[in-house]
Amino acid sequence: MPDHIEHDNRPTIALAMGDPAGISPELTASLLALEDIREKAHIIAIGDRRILDKGAREAGVTLDLIGASLETLPQTKRSAHIFVDLAHLAPEDAARGEATLAGGRFATQNFRVALELAHSGGADAVCYTPFNKQAMRLAYPGYDDDVTFVADVLSFEGKVREFNVLEKIWNARVSSHIPLKDVAAYLSVERILGEIELTRSCLKHAGIDQPRIAVAAFNPHAGDGGSFGMEEIDIIQPAIAEAQSRGYAVDGAFPADTVFLRALKEGFHAVLTMYHDQGQIAMKMMGFDEGVTMMGGLPFPLCTPAHGTAYDIAGRGIADVGATREAILLAARMAQRSADSPS
Repeated sequence: MPDHIEHDNRPTIALAMGDPAGISPELTASLLALEDIREKAHIIAIGDRRILDKGAREAGVTLDLIGASLETLPQTKRSAHIFVDLAHLAPEDAARGEATLAGGRFATQNFRVALELAHSGGADAVCYTPFNKQAMRLAYPGYDDDVTFVADVLSFEGKVREFNVLEKIWNARVSSHIPLKDVAAYLSVERILGEIELTRSCLKHAGIDQPRIAVAAFNPHAGDGGSFGMEEIDIIQPAIAEAQSRGYAVDGAFPADTVFLRALKEGFHAVLTMYHDQGQIAMKMMGFDEGVTMMGGLPFPLCTPAHGTAYDIAGRGIADVGATREAILLAARMAQRSADSPS
């Protein structure tokens, strides 16, 4: 892997092709053809050129790319986006609309190379088009979710969390991929306070200098003074009070069924929810084709479209590139912010 980046004014983003059975090849090709992306970021895409070319035909776009290997990458001129061809999946072996071991191997290898490239200093950020979790588990038995895979590859022991991002609002969450029946026991003052701190830090890295965070309640009607549960009184409010004592612009706990409406109306930058779907439902209703998932806490930005692999429309040329574009733009903004303010 290269140990440095040949800089111009644009951040370099390693883009891993995702699951080949879904819309990832089309999205990757469509993204690489966008003129405004060329102005904002230099992309090193990673995958199999045969799969990419098939995606380009399906998306109806023409690609202007420079080919490189991992060995020649440091010396490759950056007059156009670069494609690193791992040549590891023939199109006839890529089943459409089906989670397979071959598809999982393709995606995990692309992702691993992109992560290692950024980790070694060869890219400023990482993005990827959608994975299929079932296929990923077939290829990587220890795979739980993208967060754990990243930590495994990088041997990263710090705190990593997923954020869902729209132009007007971010969603952070205290618990993520755990059964709903376990959430109440998982909540603690320390965990909520930690998520507030990480959310605030990530918002600042995205260019929001004075972040405002709304915290959602856990129980119906915010517990109604303890009538419907004590989590608000015993856990959530003490965490908010401690955050406020540290000078953070945090407020709540607001009933979950109105917290997003309130946040948008009152100018909050993020909503911290207590569990996965408490925020995901609202975010996907507001912007399914624009939503981005960002992993916070890593040494570099890591972003992906918030939607899935869309097996049902794969190969039809109708996949919307909007969320993938937003993922690249967010990663570029965060990488640029880090370069301008390395502290």
